[in-house]
Amino acid sequence: MLLRPNQRTKLDDTDDLLFYSFPRFVTHVDDGFIQQLTDLYRERLKPNTRIFDMMSSWVSHLPDDIEFSHVEGHGMNEEELARNSRLNHYFVQNLNQNPKLPLPDQDFDAVLNCVSVQYLQYPDAIFSEIHRILKPGGIAIISFSNRMFYQKAITAWRDNSEIGRVELVKRYFTLVPGFSEPEVIIHASTVPKILQLLGAGGGDPFYAVIATRN
Repeated sequence: MLLRPNQRTKLDDTDDLLFYSFPRFVTHVDDGFIQQLTDLYRERLKPNTRIFDMMSSWVSHLPDDIEFSHVEGHGMNEEELARNSRLNHYFVQNLNQNPKLPLPDQDFDAVLNCVSVQYLQYPDAIFSEIHRILKPGGIAIISFSNRMFYQKAITAWRDNSEIGRVELVKRYFTLVPGFSEPEVIIHASTVPKILQLLGAGGGDPFYAVIATRN
């Protein structure tokens, strides 16, 4: 088993749909993080391909200069998803209650997850689903920083160091047969640690863990 039961728990164990029932039209990382993510998408995603933006919101950070054949969105707040102009279609689903995605096998060229992996209580099941819906050679890009809704992040994430979280996401991939060896991108924060602890903005660290379906 990837995580012990106590590592999957959250400080706030109420229904996630209640927590996300009202829209948050904000970005949860700074402009520098967003630019790095958009640049990464520009480098790794191909035009006219099918994209699944998992645990999305009102913005997907996809590059404006690339057209995709279809962008499927998933999230927890319909009002946010409806505002996202890059999505061709979307659905609302609580993956912690039902990890089975209502999507066909081998249907997507890329699966994206931005600053949300920390909320998955059953990442083993979800990463198996990511593998299932990816085409052979398809890419999965999991990006995150050090920010989170602390009460909704799982214990295994909250209690880990930032590098420990990178290793955790790598394990999510490596424990699913059929993924390539994960690639890791780390851009450390430009803000001194003490100022980060005091809540200073700017210079969010950027982490991405990337793997392809063999």
